[in-house]
Amino acid sequence: MTEIFKSIFLGIVEGITEWLPVSSTGHLILVDEFLKLGMSEEFKEMFDVVIQLGAIMAVVLIYWKKLWPFGKKNNPSPMSENGAGAYIKKDIFSMWFKVLAACLPAAVVGLLFDDVLNDLFYNPLTVAIALIAFGIAFIVVENWNKERTAKINSISSFTYKTALIIGLFQLIAAVFPGTSRSGATIVGALLIGVSRTAAAEFTFYLAIPVMFGASLLKLVKFGFDFTGTETAVLLTGMLTAFLVSIGVIKFLMDYIKKHDFKVFGWYRIVLGVLVLAYFGIFEASKLV
Repeated sequence: MTEIFKSIFLGIVEGITEWLPVSSTGHLILVDEFLKLGMSEEFKEMFDVVIQLGAIMAVVLIYWKKLWPFGKKNNPSPMSENGAGAYIKKDIFSMWFKVLAACLPAAVVGLLFDDVLNDLFYNPLTVAIALIAFGIAFIVVENWNKERTAKINSISSFTYKTALIIGLFQLIAAVFPGTSRSGATIVGALLIGVSRTAAAEFTFYLAIPVMFGASLLKLVKFGFDFTGTETAVLLTGMLTAFLVSIGVIKFLMDYIKKHDFKVFGWYRIVLGVLVLAYFGIFEASKLV
């Protein structure tokens, strides 16, 4: 039962931080320093990624009508007026092709270098530096954006070039935990003139194939031979992340209609400084 309660807490952390641009992976790495699951290191590494599937399913639920590309009802751009083509929504298919194009850089790097990146960068120091660096980036970009008018106000206006540029920013988050996948893609989108709401919505969609792919990779590496306790812990964390994510996504979309992202930038900087201070003191104490 102790591990179940820990997984609930971790699910809450994941559900909040997956969508706010503050880095869910970074927070889970930091929380692990204080609240450790009594599981193997292999399970914990897999858990930190697969738990995000619960959060992703919240996006699927909320945006289902914008994501499902089949159906004759409310189809403004059918493949054809009659027959099977009338049930195909060309605009949604086009959106998905752009999402997949944006996912390519992170997918290639993840498949080739997943273990290497874990060994090199999944540590509190990298998380702290990434938190601070992208916190500063949010503040700088938002200040720069203050006098600018967004050129791209909807995902339907995205080109493949726009999607690929955002995908390259997502690659930064795939390499450096603490960057925040949503944070990196939103910063990249704002830089090229995408509105806050379109940037946030596109990063939600990007998460679907990215996290399904990353979760599948981790599950294959871990194997599918779960104990009863491991299954209960994983499913509890995913369900908690799903429920929390529903509220957080709705909050974020309402928030950014009236506010910018600078508050998240300041949060990242403060948290990064605290992490550096904590681990600096912790490492110094071990030398005494």
